[in-house]
Amino acid sequence: MDNITYKDINILYEDNHVLVVFKPQNIASCPDISGDPDLLTLMKQYLTETYNKQGEAFLGLVHRLDRPTGGVMVFAKTSKAAMRLSSQIQSGVFEKRYYTITNGVPKQRHAILKNMLVKNEEKNEVYCVPMASEGGKLAVLEYRVLSEIGSLAFLDIRLLTGRSHQVRVQLANIGTPVYGDQKYGQNGKTKNENLALWATELRFMHPTIDDVRVFHVEPPMMEAPWNKFTLPPSSILYTLNSAKKT
Repeated sequence: MDNITYKDINILYEDNHVLVVFKPQNIASCPDISGDPDLLTLMKQYLTETYNKQGEAFLGLVHRLDRPTGGVMVFAKTSKAAMRLSSQIQSGVFEKRYYTITNGVPKQRHAILKNMLVKNEEKNEVYCVPMASEGGKLAVLEYRVLSEIGSLAFLDIRLLTGRSHQVRVQLANIGTPVYGDQKYGQNGKTKNENLALWATELRFMHPTIDDVRVFHVEPPMMEAPWNKFTLPPSSILYTLNSAKKT
């Protein structure tokens, strides 16, 4: 995606405090050592050019998505919004939901996974370690199997912490890696298929208005392996959102 510009990015919502966008797959959320175009820099360029700002526009990175993951992201346009959204993430008010397709069907159809994770920054890899391990960070997610076809399962995931590579590592740890995951799964990918992990929904309190905002982006259901499944009805989607936090 070397030639991508901010004009290629779909803006889902914008006001004076937040900018919600659709992140394409295979673009970094923010600058990294590759030097490739990244979403944060592109959207700063959008703000600078659209509003004729002097110098670099402020845009706060509230959360990240892995490079191969597509879906919905929110940025903060003011420092106040950045602080309040970050506080919501810490308190659990800010909800993140994913769809994924796994190689293998989890033994439990509905479960909460809790692991301690450590990251090797040099290799950009994350590992599950024993709970008492020094430097480990607690990772928690809730998943529900919505449907299965053969050895593939369609999962709805509620992320309760925001650790690097969390979904991919925790699902691989129970023997059901994300489809197409070459780093943690090493199977199920062909040349023309992407990682089957999708940031489908964000739910948060608007940073300056007492109002819950929900943004939902569907995965590419015309592409493999998504095209093997049918999206669940909305009644199922919000069952997980309303589930009691653990």
